[in-house]
Amino acid sequence: MIDLSKRRLFFRQKVDSNRVRLPWIKNPENFETDCIRCGKCIESCETKIITIGDGGFPTVDFSIDECTFCYQCADVCPESIFKPKQGEPWQAKAHISDKCLAQQNVECRSCGDMCEPMAIQFQLRAGSVALPKIELDECSGCGACVAVCPTSAVLVSNE
Repeated sequence: MIDLSKRRLFFRQKVDSNRVRLPWIKNPENFETDCIRCGKCIESCETKIITIGDGGFPTVDFSIDECTFCYQCADVCPESIFKPKQGEPWQAKAHISDKCLAQQNVECRSCGDMCEPMAIQFQLRAGSVALPKIELDECSGCGACVAVCPTSAVLVSNE
């Protein structure tokens, strides 16, 4: 097993336990032990958001596109690290930081326009632009709202 904490020592990177790996992982805490880094999930991803991350392990990059929850990454995996598709894919949810243009009183609804489950709603304010609000119960964590944000204010992470 690769000890990523030692590897990060040289790069001064903080270990991010909130990072989104892949959907339907059975045991996210054992992912680096269970994954053999074969790359089949990367090749099969229909939106090409699965990329090579730390230590050569696959990770999700929502700056590229969204997860369509197609389950192809799990179907091609030679290891038994995925849960059945019937379950919830992950606990990941979208969050909007204060870099949001609406926080600067600039009209922008890019994230809401891309949100298929309509989890991002806009609250009207008198004399100002509407602010986005995420209904976490409705958010699937698909990441469709991330790549379209002009200020990179939207992040998807495990809560």
